[in-house]
Amino acid sequence: MINAIGGNVKGKLVPIWEKYMLTIDEAVQYFGIGEKKIRMLISENADSDYCFTVQVGNKSLINRRKFEEFLNQTTAL
Repeated sequence: MINAIGGNVKGKLVPIWEKYMLTIDEAVQYFGIGEKKIRMLISENADSDYCFTVQVGNKSLINRRKFEEFLNQTTAL
């Protein structure tokens, strides 16, 4: 079960800021960017050098550090 501050991994609560991969909902909370905007960024950058997602079935997981690097180099969303 996942809550607002982190996820449950094998019985241990992992704070969201320490997680390697984030769900879209977690990324919305962590980065303060809307869900539609994050989904748009994922689709626009899927084949670029800034590919920061991994598809697990229908679910997109966001590499937190790569997305942070992408945001640091971006001047406007």
